Amino acid sequence: MTDLAFAPMRKGPPKLSDAVDRIAPHHGAHEMRDPFDIGDTLSTLSQTGEPVTVYGLGRDLAMARIERVDPDARRFVLDLAGGATLPTGRAVFVASLGGNAKIQFELDADAAVGDGQAHLAELPFPAACLVLNRRAEERLDIPLGMDYGARFSMLGKVFEMPLCDFSRGGVGLRATPDQARELYVGKKLESVQLDLGPTLRITADLEVRLLRPFRTFLLGQQVQVGCRISNIEMQMRQSLERAVSKARRR
Repeated sequence: MTDLAFAPMRKGPPKLSDAVDRIAPHHGAHEMRDPFDIGDTLSTLSQTGEPVTVYGLGRDLAMARIERVDPDARRFVLDLAGGATLPTGRAVFVASLGGNAKIQFELDADAAVGDGQAHLAELPFPAACLVLNRRAEERLDIPLGMDYGARFSMLGKVFEMPLCDFSRGGVGLRATPDQARELYVGKKLESVQLDLGPTLRITADLEVRLLRPFRTFLLGQQVQVGCRISNIEMQMRQSLERAVSKARRR
C-alpha cells in the first residue's frame, strides 16, 4: 500500500483532450500480474489524479479518475468526468504513468457497483495489466559497489538521493516518501550534482517525469523519481556519454 506521507499534487478533472491512446499489440508492453504491484500503481494514479481513458465497444469513450483504492479488498472507485457513464460490457482502461509509460487493463464494466453517486463506480482490480515503458534512451543500472548519487538544493533545503539508473538523456533517483513530498511531475531541479562513480561529477538541470512509489525489503517504502536532463553544458554532456559507454562495456 502506498505510504500516505507521499502525497503528490493531484490533477484537476480530466477532459476529452487528455485521452490516452490504447497500447498497440506491436508496442512490446510487458504484463503485470502481482496484485500488490497492481494496487500500488492504481494508488499512484489515485494520488496524482492522472486521467483514465475508458474505451467501450466501437467509438465509445469516457474520461475518469481513480477516486480511491482499497488494496485489502482489491477494489477501486472510478470517478467519471463530465456526466459520463461507464460503457456496457467489456471496457479497456488506459492511463499514463509519467513520461512515456502507460498502463492498460480490461474489466467487465457490467460488474461495476454503484457508490451512491451517479459519477462513481466501484470495480475489482484487474487480474493483469499491460505496462508500456518506452524511454528515449536506454537506461543503465548502477554498477554493483559503485557510489552513484544526486545532490541539489530546493527551497533552502539540501536533498541527497542515490541513483537507480542513468542514460544520456536522464537519471532515475530513489527518494524517501518525505523527500518525494517536495516533488511533482514537471518540477524543474536546477544545478543538480550527479556523482557517477568515484571520479566523475557532472552538473545538470533535471525535470521530474515520473514518480512511482515502491517497497524494498531493507528500506521499506521508497519512491522512484525519473528525471529527464533538460540542460547540461557540452563538456559535461561529453563526460556523461563517456560514462554511459563505459557502463555499457561492463
